[in-house]
Amino acid sequence: MYGNGDDETPAWEKPSRFAHVLADAAAPKERGREGIAPPGWPRGVQPPGLPGWEDTAVAWLFDLCPSGYRGHEVLRKHPLILARMARQHVSAALAAARHGYGTARTELGDTVPAAVLDAVLRMYEYEGSRAAATERAVRLVEEALGGDRWEPRL
Repeated sequence: MYGNGDDETPAWEKPSRFAHVLADAAAPKERGREGIAPPGWPRGVQPPGLPGWEDTAVAWLFDLCPSGYRGHEVLRKHPLILARMARQHVSAALAAARHGYGTARTELGDTVPAAVLDAVLRMYEYEGSRAAATERAVRLVEEALGGDRWEPRL
């Protein structure tokens, strides 16, 4: 019913038919060129290697985390640790969307009308897809902060 209409599996759980292409295109290279961003790189974050790119990455990562994280100097001084914590926070949001989607029918089925339940499932599917894409983007930023660079593929 959700996703492609075949079953109840949310879209973020289904492999993309382009997954192999994206995986090849985003493969990190030891000696890649500076200023190249792989597919899935977050908007608003400069490509790795450009002047000030780490500042844009840090600002984006802080936006993903609870506001209290901004008060910890260790996260400003060590962007790789900030990336790790942002990844964990986004992964938890993805897990929550998966859990919510999986339990919505049994927990809400008798308490809300069917149309409301369908809307809730669509919301979980949308938010889960968004969290999965954000998790991939955080991993790319984390890899770049660790020194990985990418080569463009034709």
